[in-house]
Amino acid sequence: MEIYRIAHSSYSQLLSYGAAGRWNSSGVEVIYTASNRSLACLEVVVHKNSDELKELFRIMVIHIPDKSFKKIDLTDLPEGWHLTDNNAYNICRLIGNDWAVSNKSLILQVPSSIIKNETNFLINVNHDDFSKVKVTDIEPFFFDPRIKNEK
Repeated sequence: MEIYRIAHSSYSQLLSYGAAGRWNSSGVEVIYTASNRSLACLEVVVHKNSDELKELFRIMVIHIPDKSFKKIDLTDLPEGWHLTDNNAYNICRLIGNDWAVSNKSLILQVPSSIIKNETNFLINVNHDDFSKVKVTDIEPFFFDPRIKNEK
């Protein structure tokens, strides 16, 4: 299965820096990816301002094994999980942290908080099967200059 990650050119590799995200606390090492290129693009856009989007980015095409998934369905999550307040982040982080620490699967499939019915994938860099995750291509990625974000 192919998934996608867009990162600043200096970070376009399969590494986790342990920064906190929606699904993990600081120090819990996972890599965030998306099911398609457009969702990967939006995941970056919501976190950057227009000037930052002018920097040099790369898109990684990543192959992951078709097995070793744990899936979180919308029905598994409480109402408001997708919001940007601390309570919503805390709910998601508990789920993601428990998954990462349990080390029972390489991949956690989660719903996108940006687009309903789209999917993100977290990769557990500490899982025994992490070596099976392969970057198959790295391409330059340029954000359309019409995208405006005054974050």
